[in-house]
Amino acid sequence: MSERKVLNKYYPPDFDPAKIPKLKLPKDRQYVVRLMAPFNMRCKTCGEYIYKGKKFNARKETVQNEVYLGLPIFRFYIKCTRCLAEITFKTDPENTDYTMEHGATRNFQAEKLLEEEEKRMQKEREEEELNNPMKVLENRTKDSKLEMEVLENLQELKELNQRQANVDFEAMLKQYKEYEEEQKRKEQEEDEQEMKAMLEQAQNRRLLVDSDSDEEPAKSRTKPVAKMKPTDILQEDPQPQSKKLKTESWERSVGKLNTKPQLAGLVTVKKQKPGPALANGTENQGATANTGSFPTATGTTSSLGLLGAYSDSEDSASD
Repeated sequence: MSERKVLNKYYPPDFDPAKIPKLKLPKDRQYVVRLMAPFNMRCKTCGEYIYKGKKFNARKETVQNEVYLGLPIFRFYIKCTRCLAEITFKTDPENTDYTMEHGATRNFQAEKLLEEEEKRMQKEREEEELNNPMKVLENRTKDSKLEMEVLENLQELKELNQRQANVDFEAMLKQYKEYEEEQKRKEQEEDEQEMKAMLEQAQNRRLLVDSDSDEEPAKSRTKPVAKMKPTDILQEDPQPQSKKLKTESWERSVGKLNTKPQLAGLVTVKKQKPGPALANGTENQGATANTGSFPTATGTTSSLGLLGAYSDSEDSASD
């Protein structure tokens, strides 16, 4: 048994292709094809509408003795979807269209016929003008007269409408032009205002940026305060700002601790019998302490006397 899929077949030495009998098929043989309706049509039997694009299983055959420029013309047989009546149409290569033949009527056929009639008349006129120059002149005069009549009729209709209607079209057009100009002017004013506002905003931003840049170096460059007296350093606060804030918050929550009255009684002065010169000095120191000023150091006073005077002044201040 030979192979099923082979490329080369065996031909015997006495093979003669002329002896092979030819298959004779009829020229009007029909084929079953799947197609869509090429135009809208209506069945003559039941009045069913068949729309363009509806699909059919049609029979196709070649029309005998009908050829256009060597192109064969085909005929198609379809059946109505409602009554199963046979409808036939064929190709029209001359107009690149289809022509209805039997069983239905084509919709919008009157418009197509009118277009075909106009084309035919135009073609006949061109043929006449090609061979007869006098006919060309006659057709031109007819066309000019027809055009003048059409223009006159149009002018009469316009005048009639103006008599019946009280609308002034020129005033309407003028008003519309004025309205358009007003709209353009308003748009230009709005654009100018927006531009001014944007420029002002940009200028304000630049001024703010410049002021910030001027303040930053001024803050960084703080001039030291000139100290006029050597004792001014004692009045300055040695504590930093953070420490001040901590002490303030502590005093606000707990209370201030005043150590002066508590420590005032810790220092006691030893009572001694001073001499007459020393007694006079202590009396002077007590007088100065009562006035609220610190005692001045003299050559005759001792350190113990100064300490006693300082403690007496603190006692008087606490009382």
